[in-house]
Amino acid sequence: MNVLRIFTLSVGIIYFIVGILGFFPGLMSAPPANAPAMTVPYGLLFGLFPVNSLHNIVHLIIGAWGILVYKNFDDSRLYVRSLAVLYAVLGVFGLIPALNTTFGLIPLFGHDIWLHLLTAAAAAYVGYMMPATAQMGQATQPDKSRHV
Repeated sequence: MNVLRIFTLSVGIIYFIVGILGFFPGLMSAPPANAPAMTVPYGLLFGLFPVNSLHNIVHLIIGAWGILVYKNFDDSRLYVRSLAVLYAVLGVFGLIPALNTTFGLIPLFGHDIWLHLLTAAAAAYVGYMMPATAQMGQATQPDKSRHV
């Protein structure tokens, strides 16, 4: 398996699991008193990451998408490049007070900001900056076993 497909599957599994975990009340804690107000109730997953049911559904969709497409190189590249753009936008939304609650529906503030920006940076590197030979898992050095 190549780097791009491994990244796609790994991110897919992680986000899918996080989406499931967000539905377990025992893993949630109440937001602090000074947290932004939301239309849809939310809590802090592991006491750190603000999530609610809509946020969990988005994680499940992102995760399932990665799991479903990882076997195909082109689909994996589209997934990873889409993650880079989507999570960069979500990270920036988290930095803007007027947008960090996605109009009161999905919390994007707090620790979600660095997590989204880290996901975007890793996806951008793998999807856009990593050489195609490395994405496909091929050696980047010429094959010295061949004689010309």
